Amino acid sequence: MPSSPPPATALVRRARRINRELAELYPDAHCELDFSNPLELLVATILSAQTTDRRVNMVTPTLFARYRTAADYAAADRAELEKMIQPTGFFRAKTTSLIGLGQALCDRYGGEVPGRLADLVTLPGVGRKTANVVLGNAFNVPGITVDTHFARLSRRFGWSANSDPVKIEQDVARLFPKSDWTMLSHRLIWHGRRICHARKPACGACGVARLCPSFGIGPTDASVARKLVKTGPFS
Repeated sequence: MPSSPPPATALVRRARRINRELAELYPDAHCELDFSNPLELLVATILSAQTTDRRVNMVTPTLFARYRTAADYAAADRAELEKMIQPTGFFRAKTTSLIGLGQALCDRYGGEVPGRLADLVTLPGVGRKTANVVLGNAFNVPGITVDTHFARLSRRFGWSANSDPVKIEQDVARLFPKSDWTMLSHRLIWHGRRICHARKPACGACGVARLCPSFGIGPTDASVARKLVKTGPFS
């Protein structure tokens, strides 16, 4: 039986060229959540749901000084933890996730954050997106982080026609070697935050415009587009 055909050569070639050019545009692309170990990144990523990285980074210095281990989260006083993370929004649900996370890590993984996707997604408050953030940035394990920016740009670039994050992840994974996955995620997220906005992308100021099949959905005049470019803070 013949094997499944590979992705269209032209699509792969264009996708990888876009990635190379984004690498030149964003040589400093990185995770914009502040952390110093896997537990801190896991907690920060859970807190980042429905808020900005900037707001999370305002909360976490005090949080990380108070809660240093999984056991600290497991034993946390709910009212104290809720008050500390309240600025990130949805703080009651996030508090439940963090306490449950601490308990699960202590009960199942000796208080340590596991380095496997299959284990991470069993933890309270952790889905594939969060797991891939932690794997790629704390464990150097390649992962594709499909947040709203990544999903939007994947569709605009013609890499995926899907809206389901898991299917987008699978579609994009077929276009790139694993070694590119983590940095590709950062670059698309940075480009989505700065240039390729949801409502009005700055097409005329986009460094990969000539490679983009969606060019023209936003203003193409350079002077108009430059006014849409954002430099931060980002969500």
